[in-house]
Amino acid sequence: MTDHIIVEQLEAHPGVQVIRFNRAEKKNAITRAMYAKMTAALTAADRDAAIRATVFLGTEGCFSAGNDLGDFLAAAMGGGMPVEIVEFLYALVRSQKPVVSGVDGLAIGIGTTMHLHCDLTIASVRSQFRTPFVDLALVPEAASSLIAPRVMGHQRAFALLAAGEAFSGEEAKSAGIVWRLCPPEEVETAALKAASALAAKPPEALRIARDLIRGDRDEIIARIDEEARHFSARLHSAEAKSAFEAFMRR
Repeated sequence: MTDHIIVEQLEAHPGVQVIRFNRAEKKNAITRAMYAKMTAALTAADRDAAIRATVFLGTEGCFSAGNDLGDFLAAAMGGGMPVEIVEFLYALVRSQKPVVSGVDGLAIGIGTTMHLHCDLTIASVRSQFRTPFVDLALVPEAASSLIAPRVMGHQRAFALLAAGEAFSGEEAKSAGIVWRLCPPEEVETAALKAASALAAKPPEALRIARDLIRGDRDEIIARIDEEARHFSARLHSAEAKSAFEAFMRR
């Protein structure tokens, strides 16, 4: 159901588009339809001069548990990584407007790696970031294997992406995934305030500054594609089949 993603513009925050996960009963696990709606929102924002910033938000205690495994596996076993995921990542990387995220609680898998593409991430002190890719016999995605070592150094990137270690909010801030920490009840307000401040800046100057800071997007897209090829191959491996069967039995 696409209403599991709410896209809205709030009167109190002109120029800001909100993309909100709205599937709390499933810990905001992301389906293909949800990815498609987020992609459409990011693409529409690029074409709309009235939208100057986008904010991703979750629900209380959970940003996102990552992919909906049932939906994901049904698509993936037929042809590799679902195209909706790749198209979302492309849209996120190529977004022409600043992207802010507000995280409270769980941020798993792509619920962690997508923040590497955000310009500002605000998280609660109780947040937990984790990427159990290797535990599922898979590999990192979202160009995290390229960006994370640059942001946090080899050892912390390896701990997060390969060893599957969980990062607390404090550890994520220290590693450079998060810009600012605040109490859980202040996350949404702080994220919207940050996005509103960006939306009020001279848009062309901000676009140029952002492009200079972000650098070459083609390199990031190429790494997304490389990871996706490995990811797709791993999905059909005996290791992955065994890992997913064990996970589903829990």
